[in-house]
Amino acid sequence: MSRRTAGGFRDRVLGVLLRLLAVLPLSVNHALGAALGWFAWISGTRMARVARVNVDLCFPEQNARWRRRVARRSLMEMGKALTEAPWLWRAGPERLRRLARYPAVCDPGGDRPEGQALFLVAPHLGSWEFAGLHSASYGPMTSLYSPLSMPGIDRWIRESRAATGARLAPASREGLRQLQGARDRGELIGLLPDQSPRRATGVFAPFFGRPALTMTLLPRLLRGRGDRVVFAFAERLARGRGFRYHELEAGPGIADPDPERAAAEINRLVEALVRRCPEQYNWAYKRFRPPPPGGHDPYRG
Repeated sequence: MSRRTAGGFRDRVLGVLLRLLAVLPLSVNHALGAALGWFAWISGTRMARVARVNVDLCFPEQNARWRRRVARRSLMEMGKALTEAPWLWRAGPERLRRLARYPAVCDPGGDRPEGQALFLVAPHLGSWEFAGLHSASYGPMTSLYSPLSMPGIDRWIRESRAATGARLAPASREGLRQLQGARDRGELIGLLPDQSPRRATGVFAPFFGRPALTMTLLPRLLRGRGDRVVFAFAERLARGRGFRYHELEAGPGIADPDPERAAAEINRLVEALVRRCPEQYNWAYKRFRPPPPGGHDPYRG
């Protein structure tokens, strides 16, 4: 079997699996995701090791039992994030709105001055897929997006997100121009603030007391403007009962002309949200890599 044929077979199998997950009741879907995360934990996977390292680094004041429980639960929640995604892509705007247990921050009933954009900054906490899809159902929303290497699955994701009103901007100069256009039109813009950017486009700022390479895109987009910025996440409720929003309004420090102070404010707000629901954060991501010059990589060994 050629590599191209094998890739096509893999994509078809994955497509069937995703469509199966899309039609299961959400409570069953989440149970399967939790089981997948539990298996990743008891198998001693790399994800489990990274999660333990991160939780130990970020919560030294907690006892070992608490840290171990949070790391384990975080993998189970990550499993739910994986299995719920195709379900959410097929849910449609009305069903998504019924699942929200708190009014969306971009509710069109809220008044904003004409031309003022709303930046919805959602870390990898809770169900960021739900937050993006649900928020886009209230009006035009532009978000950065990195295409998948599997064209068939990538096309399904794009079409599903577009169905609720999302516009996906590539992580490139063209994508940056699309974000700027949405900002200038006073629309909704979705950003993920807690992925390590390229060194040339980020600065080191404290996150849970440790230096983490942090994005500067948001402060650059805000410079010289009075746009509204809300940091939010959708907490995943038990037994598929829906998603409860938590939010924090950003102050002027988020647009500080000093990129390091602005990045520190980004991380402060993300950390405040994570502390509300630490077991639903993606601790399996190597947030402290790369380390600052001369610093120690905590994931080695």
